[in-house]
Order: sequence, then C-alpha cells, then structure tokens
Amino acid sequence: MQTMRLLCALCVSGLISVATPAQGEPFRVGRLLCSTSPRIGFVVGSTQSLRCVFYGRASSQRYIYEGRIRRVGLDLGVTGSGVLSWAVFARNSRIGPGTMRGSYVGASANVVLGPGFGANVLIGGSRRSVVLQPISVERAIGINLAATVTHLTLGERGRG
Repeated sequence: MQTMRLLCALCVSGLISVATPAQGEPFRVGRLLCSTSPRIGFVVGSTQSLRCVFYGRASSQRYIYEGRIRRVGLDLGVTGSGVLSWAVFARNSRIGPGTMRGSYVGASANVVLGPGFGANVLIGGSRRSVVLQPISVERAIGINLAATVTHLTLGERGRG
C-alpha cells in the first residue's frame, strides 16, 4: 500500500510538470464525468469502455462522449462498473461540441479491495490543448492493484 502511494505521488509530480502547457496557464472550464464498464486486469493491462458527459463551468451546455481507456503495465484483479471524474482545464474558454474529442496519455495507479480509489494523470485532446485534472477521482468496487501507462480515447456522441 505504501509503495502504491509512493508510485502514485511520483507519477503525479512528474506529469504535473508535463501537463502544464507552455503557452500560458490553463484555467478550469468544466468537469468530465465518466461511467466505466467492469474491468479485468490481465497482468500486462486492461481495456474499459466509457460513457462520459462534459459539463461546462460557464454554461448549462453538456456534451456526451464515448470512449475507451487502455492500461498497459501491472494491472491485477477485477473491478465492477465505476465512475471517473476529472476537472477539465484548457487554454481558453471556448469549449464546444467535439472539443474533448481526441487521445489522452499519462499514468494511472489504483488500489481496490472492496471499495477503492485511483489516480489518473492525463494530457491531450484537441490539439493537445486540454488537460484532464492532474489527479482524477476513480471510484470502483472489486479487488485490483494497478500501476500503468494509460491511453484514453474520446469520441463525440452528441449533446445532452
């Protein structure tokens, strides 16, 4: 457990420096809330389907995305459906349909024994202009230990 916390802290601190864009500081533009499918870790990784909704901070507009999250690395165990929640940062406030679409890469770590939590550090999106909060909240139930390189792909589904 202590090793997982240390690994998580190292991943977060290393990727926070990478996640800050060179052209000005990003500011919070909304929240991305994703429902996840059940996951089975196969030692070298796992794949999960997502259904996500982006909630704009300055408006009542919602955008729906479908996605897939792939983890490569140590991923042992089984978890049920869960929830991922990120604060979304961008270089400007013009978030519209399709802005969140794209690929995000980073690192993930989680420990689940019954109810559990995880951390995901991801950067990417449209022209690499979107940062998903340096640490997301992941809530799941099951038995799982993971420390992985993570790839998230989001595709637009429509408006909510």
